[in-house]
Amino acid sequence: MPAIDIARLKIQAATLVEKFDQPAAFLHDLHEILDLYADRTLRVGVAAPASVLRAYRAPQSVLRQIEFELAPLTATFPEQSMSLTDALWKDAYLETRLLAATLLGRIAPRTPLLVERISAWVGRVRDKKVRAALLSASLKRLRNETPDLFLNLLQEWVASENPKMWANSIEALLPLLADPGYENLPPVFEIVGPIIANAPPVLQNELADLLNALYRASAIETIFFLRQIIQASRNAQTITTLRRSLPGLESELQTQVQQMLRQKIL
Repeated sequence: MPAIDIARLKIQAATLVEKFDQPAAFLHDLHEILDLYADRTLRVGVAAPASVLRAYRAPQSVLRQIEFELAPLTATFPEQSMSLTDALWKDAYLETRLLAATLLGRIAPRTPLLVERISAWVGRVRDKKVRAALLSASLKRLRNETPDLFLNLLQEWVASENPKMWANSIEALLPLLADPGYENLPPVFEIVGPIIANAPPVLQNELADLLNALYRASAIETIFFLRQIIQASRNAQTITTLRRSLPGLESELQTQVQQMLRQKIL
C-alpha cells in the first residue's frame, strides 16, 4: 500500500465522481483506486478478517474522501444516487457495500424506494460492519429529518416478530435515543414494548443496550414503562431475559430493575 498523498487522492476522488451517473464506469475506476491503496498483506479478493466479504482493506481515508466528493451529488440527484448504490451493493466488496450504505444516508428521505431498499438490505446483510453502517449511516437523514417515517419503519421490523429484525430495530434506535434534541419517547416505548415483553434470551445484550439508552434519555419515564411491562407480564421468558440482561445495565438502573423483578410473582 503506497503512502497516501492527500492532494493526489483528492484529484482521484474528484475524477471518479465525474462518472457518478455511469455506475459501471464508476465501479471500474473505483476498483482501480481501491487496488492502488490496497493492503497487500492480505491478497485482494480474499475475505478480510472479521468480514464475510471480499475486501481491499484500503485505508478509511480513501473511502471518506470519495464519500466527501459524492455528498453534494447524492443529495441533489436522488434517482441517480439510487442507481449507483444498487451497483455498489451488487458488487459485493466490503468497501463498495460500505460506500453504498453511506450514500443511502445522504439521499432525501422521501425518495421512492429508499426505505424499501434499506429494509431489504438490512434483512439480508451478514457482514457486521455493513450491518452497522446500514442501521446508522443509511438511516441518518430518515432519522433526523423524518422521525415519523423512521419510527414507522422500525414498527414494521418489530411487527415481523423476527428476533434478527428486533435486534436491528434496537440498534437503529440507539442513535435517536442518544440525540439530546429528541424528546418524544412515547412512540419509542410503543415500538419497543413488544420487544421487551417477548424478547428471547438471545437478545439479552441488545435489550441491555436498549434499556440503558432509554434510561439515559429519561430515567423517570423508563422506570415507569418497565414497571408496567413487568407487572403486566404473564410470560416467564420476559422475566428470564430481563434477569439475564441485568449485568449489562448501568448500576442505578440495574438496582431498580432487580427490585421490580423481585416483586414480580408469575
